[in-house]
Amino acid sequence: MDIIKKIADYQAREQKLVWEGSFKEYLDLVKENPNVAQTAHSRVYNMIMSYGIAEQDSDKTYNFFNSEIFGLDRAIEKLVEEYFHSAARRLDVRKRILLLMGPVSGGKSTIVNMLKKGLEKYTRTEEGALYGIKGCPMHEEPLHLIPHELRADFEKEIGIKIEGDLCPLCQVRVDADYKGRIEDVPVERVLFSETKRIGIGTFSPSDPKSQDIAELTGSIDFSTISEFGSESDPRAYRFDGELNKSNRGLMEFQEMLKADEKFLWNLLSLTQEGNFKAGRFALISADELIIAHTNEAEYKSFISNKKNEALQSRMIVMPIPYNLKLNKEEKIYKKLIDQSDIKDVHIAPHALKTAAIFSILTRLKDSKKQGIDILKKMRLYDGQDEEGFSVTDLEELRNEHPDEGMTGIDPRYVINRISSALIKEDTKCINSLDLLRALKDGLDQHPSITREEREKYLNYIAIARKEYDELAKNEVQKAFVYSFEESAKTLMDNYLDNVEAYVNTTKIRDPITGEELEPDERLMRSIEEQIGVSENAKKGFREEILIRLSAYARKGKRFEYQSHDRLREAIQKKLFSDLKDVVKITTSSKTPDENQLKKINNVSKQLIEEHHYCPVCANELLKYVGSLLNR
Repeated sequence: MDIIKKIADYQAREQKLVWEGSFKEYLDLVKENPNVAQTAHSRVYNMIMSYGIAEQDSDKTYNFFNSEIFGLDRAIEKLVEEYFHSAARRLDVRKRILLLMGPVSGGKSTIVNMLKKGLEKYTRTEEGALYGIKGCPMHEEPLHLIPHELRADFEKEIGIKIEGDLCPLCQVRVDADYKGRIEDVPVERVLFSETKRIGIGTFSPSDPKSQDIAELTGSIDFSTISEFGSESDPRAYRFDGELNKSNRGLMEFQEMLKADEKFLWNLLSLTQEGNFKAGRFALISADELIIAHTNEAEYKSFISNKKNEALQSRMIVMPIPYNLKLNKEEKIYKKLIDQSDIKDVHIAPHALKTAAIFSILTRLKDSKKQGIDILKKMRLYDGQDEEGFSVTDLEELRNEHPDEGMTGIDPRYVINRISSALIKEDTKCINSLDLLRALKDGLDQHPSITREEREKYLNYIAIARKEYDELAKNEVQKAFVYSFEESAKTLMDNYLDNVEAYVNTTKIRDPITGEELEPDERLMRSIEEQIGVSENAKKGFREEILIRLSAYARKGKRFEYQSHDRLREAIQKKLFSDLKDVVKITTSSKTPDENQLKKINNVSKQLIEEHHYCPVCANELLKYVGSLLNR
């Protein structure tokens, strides 16, 4: 079987990663590649950077997060640069707990899980290789074997700073098993694994009355006390707490702000001094990234308690808001649906986009900037061009509400409603209207939505419906005009020729007869009226078009009908206006004649073959657009 071969290949690859040698041999590895002795924070940062950086929608994006996190480029950039990068450089932020704070289902857990999986994979690469003292439950950094008195010389010679001390167990073993000969202490390669509790740990608080601090710091092994004679002998202690097992890597502290105080205080010395107290031993050194996540309400409750000031000062809080980009929200839904077993139900084009429009609208805040309504704001955030607004305006909008995206409808709610629509009996296809209906029905069942919010959300559903209406009409328009792009280009070229003649007070030469004619005012006005350009404003609009045309020509760029938003809209509306009666009659006729039936079939074929519709949703679209045009 092919899977058996793949398992064998996997096991062979894992076996190749096994390495064991003496401390002396490890020093040779360190000299060759100092990165093997890097700190936990540096390891996480270098792991992220190993995937590279890309520029997308004017934002810096980290490729490591691109497969799972959508639309949080700015939050991720702040997280990487202000925390991981600084911590990797040994700045003071590495002595802080990283707290991801944001609304539910905003991506916090996904970020943590990606870091865990990324570290597992990274330690299996040559670049991310690390080593520990063999048999140490904390995968001890072997350089801790070097006495403090000699570390300054080592740093001067190799350029590596050594922090921390041997764990109590390794101290005993060096003396008892190796008679102090540190050069003979065996070292092995460490491969992080969450399931095996190597370098990656997870702590989740439960009932404070029953939960034991040993889950964090380890516990006494009573079965061995008689053998070793004392509870203070490290060999009679289980170094199996999450802080022990997470050494050199990462520990996720789930629901940290709900944990009992005794668990939180253990983190104070760990974050500030790099050690923690366990059993009857001296402070135990640990090098690990502590990462937690919470929502805004819990965080505000936490900081309002004066007793938490010490711990609060040892946190770096990183806001993780909801995504505010329309195209990214659609990708979130696609990702979650692809992870399901629902393969036999078709989702019509624009259905997820329509649901995303509703979601994004609930997360946006009204702007005080003149000329910006919430729909324009959504489009600008999505990277769409809006006539009269620039990148500077976009930055002003983003800075207007720093907490934008921390409230609104979460992706989980939308996916739940999409799921309810998908699993209805006999459902073969769902479209935008099905999803909007499911979203509306779900508002009544949502426990945390107030009456005022419900009214606002119903209004957003209505706006999303209107946006879909335009999408639907444009889709049918393009399907009716098979050569839409060519028709649009021809119409634009004709318009531009007339505009140029009008502005320059010249005439147009007929391409067939060669006759010189006056600019075609009727043609120009038929296009301009589609977007409300008045008789008094026509001269200014035409001059603006000509200026844009000249600017493109100077840059050696081709001026297309999409190059000017208002002109694009005018041409599209003009083409659709010319076809409107044909579309209206064809799509709404209950008993179409042979010619109409042929057109319907041709349009359906076009929708299916070129626009990814299925026969069910193509038919529904034509019926719906017919009803829109008959209103």
